[in-house]
Amino acid sequence: MNFRSDNEAGAHPLIIDAVGRAFAAGTAHSYGADDWTHKVERRLRDVFDHPGLVAYPVATGTAANVLALSCCTPPWGAIYCHPGSHIAVDEANAPQFYTSGAQLIHVDGKAGKIDPRALAAALAQPVYGVVHHPQPAAVSITQATECGTAYSPEEIAGLSTSARRHGLKLHMDGARFANVLSYVGCAPSDLTWRAGVDVLSLGATKNGAMAAEVVIFFDSELAREFEFRRKRGGHLFSKMRLISAQLDAYFADGLWLANARHANAMARRLVAGLTALKGTSLLYPVDANEIFIALPAHIHDALEEAGAEYHPWPSDRPGERAYRLVTAFDTDPAAVDRFLAIAKAAA
Repeated sequence: MNFRSDNEAGAHPLIIDAVGRAFAAGTAHSYGADDWTHKVERRLRDVFDHPGLVAYPVATGTAANVLALSCCTPPWGAIYCHPGSHIAVDEANAPQFYTSGAQLIHVDGKAGKIDPRALAAALAQPVYGVVHHPQPAAVSITQATECGTAYSPEEIAGLSTSARRHGLKLHMDGARFANVLSYVGCAPSDLTWRAGVDVLSLGATKNGAMAAEVVIFFDSELAREFEFRRKRGGHLFSKMRLISAQLDAYFADGLWLANARHANAMARRLVAGLTALKGTSLLYPVDANEIFIALPAHIHDALEEAGAEYHPWPSDRPGERAYRLVTAFDTDPAAVDRFLAIAKAAA
């Protein structure tokens, strides 16, 4: 009953098999000049209905985010993001390091989302061209947010309009993009470039890959420095095909969406059972595979004693004990049902 994180899940057998086949194929051109890497880019052009996109595999989500952002801002630039975003809280100043000094400026909003009015106000500040201030360069949003909520295409378009009005680029941290896509039910293009996203850090590791992410530029001109930045940052793998083989299997035959649908379904199953119990309450809407919920002490204690694993989480409501539960592509329905049975017996 491990609901700590989708990072603790294993890898999907089809992805493991794809890596094995890439090994078994023998030699291949190095540093991304292999057939697997080229195939992934072609496949992504079909998935996103964008023949001009360019795609670059990397191994970690932090690398994907910060290398993408480094192409969006000069060292004296400013990146606008939510104060709870991954780049602001969980990347150990990597954005500042890889951009050679760009500043992160926080823009508030409820449930992990940037408030469009707050962004408009932040971008209206008289800093443009003033040598004493960092220059606005990019907006970064997280999909799903760190609160497990999803931006709609309309919400993204609104933020993009504000960004473009001032000449800023829009970056999306899509570590759980597949989960949001499954929830929203639209085309990948509608959640990205059609809504104004310039560059997407698309995650696969949380959703069944071993270690694979991909940076997708919908504006190829924005990517002109990326290959050099990736090399300088230590993420140009000589045997790139072993990352690309994971991504090829991930996007083949809709595996990425099937994995996300399962994770989301397991989250809904948990939510339905837990919210039926007295004294429980959700901190945020559950739009993907993360649940933030307040549990009475006696329910939590019973679950903990039975070996259930999940993270405590801060709550703004005084005296409340809140927790985060995350489901994954390989979450066992039986584990969900056992968890709920223990909680119900303790309620």
